[in-house]
Order: sequence, then C-alpha cells, then structure tokens
Amino acid sequence: MSPNGSDLPRCLKSAGGTPMPRRPMRRKLLQALTAGLVLATATGCTYKDFPRLGMPTPTTEEAPRILSLWQGSWAAALATGVLVWGLILWSAFFHRRSRTKVEVPPQTRYNMPIEALYTVVPLIIVSVLFYFTARDESKLLDTSKKPDLTVNVVGFQWSWCFNYIENVEGSTGDAATDENLAAIPDRYKKDFPANAGGVYTCGIPGDKNPQTGNPGPTLWLPKGKTVRFVLTSRDVIHSFWVVPFLMKQDVIPGHTNAFQVTPNQEGTFLGKCAELCGVDHSRMLFNVKVVSQERYEEHLKSLVEKGQTGYVPAGIEQTKHEKNRETNVL
Repeated sequence: MSPNGSDLPRCLKSAGGTPMPRRPMRRKLLQALTAGLVLATATGCTYKDFPRLGMPTPTTEEAPRILSLWQGSWAAALATGVLVWGLILWSAFFHRRSRTKVEVPPQTRYNMPIEALYTVVPLIIVSVLFYFTARDESKLLDTSKKPDLTVNVVGFQWSWCFNYIENVEGSTGDAATDENLAAIPDRYKKDFPANAGGVYTCGIPGDKNPQTGNPGPTLWLPKGKTVRFVLTSRDVIHSFWVVPFLMKQDVIPGHTNAFQVTPNQEGTFLGKCAELCGVDHSRMLFNVKVVSQERYEEHLKSLVEKGQTGYVPAGIEQTKHEKNRETNVL
C-alpha cells in the first residue's frame, strides 16, 4: 500500500487523498430493518391477533388451554433463541481476530462448569415443556365426564359421515346394540342415551354449505353443550380437525379415539382432514355449524323428515389388540 493511499479505490478516498471508512454494513443493516418492517406490516394482522401467534380465535371452553401451551412454547423458544443469539454476537464482537495481533487465542478445554451448564439447561427446558404438555394432554383427552351428546365421526376416502347418537322423535332403534356401531367400544356406549335411534349426515367432496359455500358436509352442534366425538375410520388413517377448536385427533381403522369439547361461540367453522390419506386428501373438508339448542333440535328433526334415520356403518371392527385394551380398561 502506498503511503498516501493512492492505490486505494477511489470511493474510499476523500478529495485530499485521505482514506474514508467503508459503509456497506450500515446500508445492509438499514435494508434488513426495512425489509423486516415491510414483512411485519404486510401480514394484515392487528395488535389483537399478535398474542395468538398465528392461532385462530378459540371457540370452545377447552381451546384456551391449547392456546396457552402454544404461547408458552413460543416464549421458551424465544428465550432460548435470545440466549443463543446473544452468545453468538458476543463471541463475534468480543473474540474476533485482532488486526494488530496475529496469534492463536487461548483455548478453553474441559471446562466442567460450562459443560455442565449446556447439559443441564437443555434437560431442564425439555422437562418443563414435557410437564406442561403432559398435564394439558391429560386434561384435553379426559372423557370421564358424561357428555351432553355424542357424535360418531366416520372418516372415509374422501369425505365424512356424522352419526348423531340422539333419541330423536321419529327414529327408532338403540345405538348401544346397533350393528352399524359395533366398532365403538363399550366404554363409550355406556353413556349413550336409552333407545337412541339416531340420525346421520353423510357427505361427498362436492357438497357445499348453503350459507357459506364452503365445501364438504356440515356437522351441527349446540352452543354450550359438551359434545363427545367418537372417531372411527372405514379405510385408512385420517385426522379430524376443526380449526378454531384448536384440537385434532387421528381417526384410525380398528382403533377408536375420542375427545370432548364445549363450543361457546355460534358460527360456521372450517374443518379438514389433517392426515395425508391418499390422492384426494385435500378434498376431505367439512363444516361445523354451532347454533342454539332449539335450532340444533330442529335440524335433527329435518334429518328425520329426509329419511336419514338410524346410523351409517362406523368403520372397521376393533382389532384384537384394541379389544384386549378395552377389557383391561373396563
């Protein structure tokens, strides 16, 4: 390099030949901040949406528990990320190579406090997350409380059927002994209403909700009533997911799953299959319409008038393993 800096690029020299500091990093930082601001404001989310961190507004009494777990996981991830980013930046700024000293910095090896720290801290984080997940899962999957009504959700390629286990005027029979519901374990049948003849709705991918135009059949539920979903499949594994319920569960052939929710907001909500189940998986959509108790009862009567009484086949019979588990549970 020449003493007067004549061999420096012209953009780095002032008029008097004095070298000028480079500023690409400052420009890049400004560009990154601008891009981040654009991304944050282009999502269309309001300040009220931000605390949910991408989750829809909960519409059941149980959904806030799931939302709280989601928010706690984000908080833990953010705290971990801030710590890691801080250590990276601290190392980059305070342990960067010196411009004046060309030497290997002191090496740290076999530092027991540090090694214990990065072993124990992740174990604590995982243990805390496991505790809250297990606690909330046990609450969400608890079906010991007798529900106000039971709906047998039947998944099949490529739509859904809904058996309303109800004692509806004009429909005769008994759900507890109906051969079409043989796949449902006895531990759920004991909560069926007496002489529940029942009604059903069975859809195809081409169905649409008459009010919203959304594809798929429509499941009706009464607001403020605890509903138990008993999930069965006729063919392969599906997954029953009502998006604003923040709850989904697999629908497995030969194995019956169940969960309970209490809708607390009227409206029509989207549902879908959340398990890749074949070529037309994306068409396995449905709707959930939450209404008053009076409108719900009127809907059941309308199904009787349409001749949709009794039950459609629930699905594949329980496997031997599942029957053994049923015996042990009872």
